[in-house]
Amino acid sequence: MKFDKYLPTLQLRDYIKYYAISENELSGQYKIFPSSGLVIGFQYSGKLATISDSTENKLSSAGITGVSDSYKIFKNSDHIGTVLVFFTEIGFTHFASHPAHELFNLSISLEDIFDKNQVKSVEEQLLSTTSDVKRIKIVESFLLSQLKQISTDQLVTAAVKMIYESNGAIRIKELNEKLCISQSPFEKRFRKVVGISAKKFASIVRLNSVLAQLNQGKSLAEICYENNFFDQAHFTKDFKQFTGDTPENFKRLL
Repeated sequence: MKFDKYLPTLQLRDYIKYYAISENELSGQYKIFPSSGLVIGFQYSGKLATISDSTENKLSSAGITGVSDSYKIFKNSDHIGTVLVFFTEIGFTHFASHPAHELFNLSISLEDIFDKNQVKSVEEQLLSTTSDVKRIKIVESFLLSQLKQISTDQLVTAAVKMIYESNGAIRIKELNEKLCISQSPFEKRFRKVVGISAKKFASIVRLNSVLAQLNQGKSLAEICYENNFFDQAHFTKDFKQFTGDTPENFKRLL
């Protein structure tokens, strides 16, 4: 399996974390855990689908997946090749007029977001090259053409930073107090930009922090305590929703 990362041009680094070229010669199923930003994918070979309740849902060759609060199961064909775009938490709104929260827990065609002809043009160009560097340039050129000249919501950016600094343990009430804003207008702004409520976003950050600690030799009780879970039962419940497995089983497989 191949998964090569590429940094975006300086002009896009506030909005895109990185690009990736992902290839796999073998078909299979795999889990994707919740991430903090939206993801665009252009398949230049092979097919991709999601699996939900044993039902296979075929995805468009050019698609976008919104932020989710639980894991997803994907199924790829053999000889699959994809250019992936991983947005920063605030990045998506600088390219599209759709509020990010409208894509929550969805994987839809990119043609539902951007001009159909422009999306098709990108797909055709990707099919005509075998160079990874050129593939990245084609996708980046498309993104630069969609970049909107709008101001970044600095309050939401500050909220995201505070959530990361606390590893997702900060209470939303405390966040509102520090940012001097009431809960309702704050939540509307946060969901529009990030794609999920601040509380759910904090849970994603906290669970990703837990995953990073599982291979550090710490006990599950220590990890539960350090990440400010109310008790072991709440920790196990949240972890299972996030990964589809218990912390004990997950750690055993590492």
